[in-house]
Amino acid sequence: MGVLDRLVLRDDQWKRISRHIIGDERTRGSSGRDNRMFVEGVLWIVRTGSPWRDLPEVFGAWNSAFRRFSRWSRKGVWWRMFEAMSDDPDFEYLIVDPTIVRAHQHAAGGKKGAEDQAHPHQALGRSRGGLSTKIHMAVRGLGCPVRFTLTAGQKGDAPQAAPLIEGLPADIVMADTAYDSDRLRDAIAEKGAVAVIPNNPSRARKHPLDKHLYAQRHLIECCFSKLKQFRRIATRYEKTARNYRSMIALAATILWIR
Repeated sequence: MGVLDRLVLRDDQWKRISRHIIGDERTRGSSGRDNRMFVEGVLWIVRTGSPWRDLPEVFGAWNSAFRRFSRWSRKGVWWRMFEAMSDDPDFEYLIVDPTIVRAHQHAAGGKKGAEDQAHPHQALGRSRGGLSTKIHMAVRGLGCPVRFTLTAGQKGDAPQAAPLIEGLPADIVMADTAYDSDRLRDAIAEKGAVAVIPNNPSRARKHPLDKHLYAQRHLIECCFSKLKQFRRIATRYEKTARNYRSMIALAATILWIR
């Protein structure tokens, strides 16, 4: 089976996302030149985890594809696609959780000793397994991502929660015990939602927990599992947080349009 037999996007899926891309086939220059095959080429990289140099020739020159991918990252094209697909009003549930992603030494520059470096401004830091990035994510009730942010791997979970849910309508916000704080519970109450969060054992005044609802938290684990089927998400190779964020945004877009 050839590369062209394993393209990801159906016609209806391409139609949904193409309107959010700069340029079209009538536009002069690279921004309008065969956007669909270019996006398929980026998806090939994201799915296989291969180096850009291994991009099959059918998608064009690898260095041109990489530069174009980075240019779209700077212009926010990948993020715009993701936001458009995830703009769904059905937000009965919001579920918040992080996942740790191991960073390849290439993400720190590929130099000898890179594992000993930390780059917090690029969302790279040291955790138990070495250099890593943490993806903090909010998903909706059916387990599709609606917002995410990146930090260095050793950063705490709770401080990222309030910005993740800010401005997102929801009736219920779920998270695990690591997120149990008065500050977050107050933020959830202010949006008129119910907090479904287990109590920290050290908490003096216990809050009620709906265990039946809390069982739905597995949906965010399923979401992370689906995202990590894209090998370039499961291991970070990108040197910049912006480019890695764009890879995640594209993979998350695919989850929405499947």
